[in-house]
Amino acid sequence: MSLKLDILAFGAHPDDVELGCAGTLAKEISLGRKVGIIDLTEGELGTRGSIEIRYKEAAKASEILDISFRENLKMRDGFFKNDEEHQMEVIKMIRKYRPKIVLCNAIEDRHIDHGKGAELVSDACFLSGLKRIETVLEGEKQEAWRPKVVYHYIQWKNIEPDFVVDITGFMDIKVKAIMAYDSQFYNPNSDEMVTPIATKNFLDSIKYRSQDLGRLIGTDFAEGFTVERYVAVNSLGDLI
Repeated sequence: MSLKLDILAFGAHPDDVELGCAGTLAKEISLGRKVGIIDLTEGELGTRGSIEIRYKEAAKASEILDISFRENLKMRDGFFKNDEEHQMEVIKMIRKYRPKIVLCNAIEDRHIDHGKGAELVSDACFLSGLKRIETVLEGEKQEAWRPKVVYHYIQWKNIEPDFVVDITGFMDIKVKAIMAYDSQFYNPNSDEMVTPIATKNFLDSIKYRSQDLGRLIGTDFAEGFTVERYVAVNSLGDLI
């Protein structure tokens, strides 16, 4: 059984999707799009919090964004690979949910799982369209499916986007969804170890990065993405 989605967003860790593209997802959901999230790992190597806490935080963020569903593939944080075994697991999800658009990790980033996750999901999207690759989920043989496009959101590094999405009006939802992971981010009253993403500077950067991308397109806030092929429009009117 499959649920056909408009957008399926993958993250190597819980909170990757929220940090990278929560504003875009919130906007698309407001327009009636069906959106789901799949986390590759449980984020068990994270310095702060725990697996149990992370699941609670992910559920809270999902409720804030009002997504259709969220799943976790429970791959090994830090050690999953872009190999056949892991590709097949992602292929099953792509064929199960049959998304038109897939969003996934940055193509290169500070955390090694982000680039790996980007390659894994991208390769699986291609392989998922090959009918001679057979998969079975919950006792049912799946049909081949390839998303129309794969886009990569931007994370730690300031990668130059190929296009940006105006998220004016949705920045507050983005920040609220991110802060659902309150064990992860800046809290002056926390006695846990300070990590690169648990600083005030990082927390502030979430907003000022979106503000800067918005400034460049004449809006208040925006999120950037990179592409694997050219973005096509039907006419120049689509760009206005």
